Amino acid sequence: MNTPPSPLSDAPETDSAADVVAPARNRAAARLLPATRFAGPIPWVIAILIALVVIAAAGGLALKNLATSASADLSAAVTVQVIEPNPDLRAARGADAVRVLTALDGVRAVRLVPEAELVALLEPWLGEGAASGDVPIPALIDVEMSRSAAPDDIARIAAALEQTVPGARVDAQSDWLQPVYRALSALQWLALGLIALVALATAAAVWLAARNAFAGARDTVEIIHLLGATDRQISAVFLRTVLREAAFGAVVGAGLGVAAVLLLGQQFAALDSGLTSGGGFGLAEWLVIAAVPLAGVLIALLTARITIALALKDML
Repeated sequence: MNTPPSPLSDAPETDSAADVVAPARNRAAARLLPATRFAGPIPWVIAILIALVVIAAAGGLALKNLATSASADLSAAVTVQVIEPNPDLRAARGADAVRVLTALDGVRAVRLVPEAELVALLEPWLGEGAASGDVPIPALIDVEMSRSAAPDDIARIAAALEQTVPGARVDAQSDWLQPVYRALSALQWLALGLIALVALATAAAVWLAARNAFAGARDTVEIIHLLGATDRQISAVFLRTVLREAAFGAVVGAGLGVAAVLLLGQQFAALDSGLTSGGGFGLAEWLVIAAVPLAGVLIALLTARITIALALKDML
């Protein structure tokens, strides 16, 4: 009795072996890390960390814009104080100072601040004494230069006032805010430090998760090696899962972070302060914030790739 020929009898032996091994290897690799649809903690850990980075980055950018805006607005501003206890003489000397300042080269505008406005500014600190006349209030003159006020300009203005208004005090308004600038700079460095720490925390979380996942699938990895899978193919299976979970966490975290930033922005905008209005965002700042989740995914992938490569090396 003749036996019917096998369907694979006409194919070369090498091709038949490849057809059998390759599907088996692919099926084993596909089951290396079962798809859990983000049931593990890693996506949510990444989401929290990305949200923190977005908030920290937005805070640092807002502080940078605020300091730049305040410096630009006040770089050409000069304040002249005429200190005189006698109210009548103080008013006359203030008018003389305005006349001298107006005639100087490089001076764009001069404004003698009304006494009522000064009283309103000092009343929260001095109370009713600011309006009683018991506390002498100096005449205050705002000067706007046509360029940034350099130390030479301050000395030139003081020399011009010395003859007509002796004892007048000339200050660049930007000098008054130097402590504020230093505080803003320190806060920016603090935001950068927080971003670096959160990036390290993200890498550590992914490292632990990838190492535990590899340890749980060690037996399967050994079988796949026996079937002929390479380290690169095994790593690709792990990295696909890491990419999916990291991308999910990054999107969720970016959404939470942006929502928090917008909410804080509305709260600061409600203050209606000229200082806080300088911290607004433009296209460049939003692009930087958009790069945060992308950077988080890249850190996760790089960390997982290194972790799996070291684990495979130790196993072999």
